[in-house]
Amino acid sequence: MSTVAANAPGAAGGGLQDVAASEASLRRFLHGLPGVDAVGLEARAATLGTRSIKTTAKAYAIDLAISMIDLTTLEGADTYGKVRALCTKGRNPDPTDPTAPRVAAICVYPDMVATAKAALAGTDIQVASVATAFPAGRAALPVKLADTADAVAAGADEIDMVIDRGAFLSGRYMDVFNEITAVKEACKRPDGTSAHLKVIFETGELQTYDNVRRASWLAMLAGADFIKTSTGKVAVNATPPVTLLMLEAVRDFKRQTGVQIGVKPAGGIKTTKDAMKYLVMVNETLGDDWLSPHWFRFGASSLLNDLLMQRQKLTTGRYSGPDYVTVD
Repeated sequence: MSTVAANAPGAAGGGLQDVAASEASLRRFLHGLPGVDAVGLEARAATLGTRSIKTTAKAYAIDLAISMIDLTTLEGADTYGKVRALCTKGRNPDPTDPTAPRVAAICVYPDMVATAKAALAGTDIQVASVATAFPAGRAALPVKLADTADAVAAGADEIDMVIDRGAFLSGRYMDVFNEITAVKEACKRPDGTSAHLKVIFETGELQTYDNVRRASWLAMLAGADFIKTSTGKVAVNATPPVTLLMLEAVRDFKRQTGVQIGVKPAGGIKTTKDAMKYLVMVNETLGDDWLSPHWFRFGASSLLNDLLMQRQKLTTGRYSGPDYVTVD
């Protein structure tokens, strides 16, 4: 029999201890969640997207967004040199301005974790590693667990796993729940600490908003530290409506259980304007408690460059040329 993760509702007195007692009880709970009003959700996201940030607050918001970035390289052509260069950029995003904040994390494949860890020594920048046969997740569970354990052993501070979308879409919710809890266990280190676990849904493949809500609750019940939209490897990645839906799920989960969960939209967030829309959404939905890299991240690569150019505009009164920022 499966049980709700110790850091989830059961431990917090949320009254959900028996939700994962069986496939039937888990299905009953997930399908008992309120249906998503798609029109209303999209309208709310659009309305929030029109709200502007005052010029006096924009500098703060840009620096906050930079500090929330998981600066990412997940390409088959990645090299040790490219990862080291990305770490240098994460440590010192603007070589001409030492006041520019560092990014939250560098996100790489498991075989690049040790390289990133060495390059970031002496900083508080986290090393995030994708795992569990990223991005498709098509592998046997022992392979996924070995993938995770290898990344943790190499020094990963955070693990970004992918759910089995095939199992989820087939209604095999307990399989997905058990896989998340097993990966969570594989995040443990010999000293008793654990790498933080981000659970990627690949929302572009989940077909409906109702499925995104169910996946959010399923992952949180199983012990996710963060829920994440996408791998960045499919046609549809993070969108404002999907992210808003996940923020609302996190809000409702906190109200019911007392447990705070982070959110990470990833893929397709490229401009400062995009980032500002997401920060407004977080502030309006969750409040100040989530306006921190501890609880909200951007999965991005090119976003940092635009934020830096906009930052220089606020500082100097002019936009930089294309050679101002380093190439990813």
